[in-house]
Amino acid sequence: MSLSSTKVIRRLSPQPLTATAFQPYGQVIQATEDGKEFDQEDAQLVLDRGTPRFYIMQLPAQGLSFTHITYHSQCTQCLGSLQGHPWYIAVAPPCPQLDPDQIVAFRIPGDQSIKLELGTWHAGPLFQHPDSIGFYNLELSDTNITDHTSVNLLRTHNLEFCILA
Repeated sequence: MSLSSTKVIRRLSPQPLTATAFQPYGQVIQATEDGKEFDQEDAQLVLDRGTPRFYIMQLPAQGLSFTHITYHSQCTQCLGSLQGHPWYIAVAPPCPQLDPDQIVAFRIPGDQSIKLELGTWHAGPLFQHPDSIGFYNLELSDTNITDHTSVNLLRTHNLEFCILA
């Protein structure tokens, strides 16, 4: 693929987070009453291909632009903000071959979390808050070593994406 020397900035208007809109990419996780029995509204996790890891990521402020996007084929991934700040994620449907035209963005309210389906392309968490923010992350212990397929959109498609807040 021959690329021109001028990168293209593609702006994404974030969609509101609803279960229906997010369904092709995963699930919306919301607070429920304590004692509620497990059902289809709960995160449907795939964590049986290794040792699950639940940890807190302290992410520095880096704005709403991205040039890399990633997917994990061996586990689902759950993400949520600890400080209640809204944040953004860009996603594309689960598929080994990324189509940049299918990348969309969502605004995640600070009181909700998401679960990404196996193979969902994602960039984020992204946020505008000037300070670092803690995010919980549930994946496998070796996800970022053995199950981390990334595409450099700038190098492969001459694209940079920017989410419009």
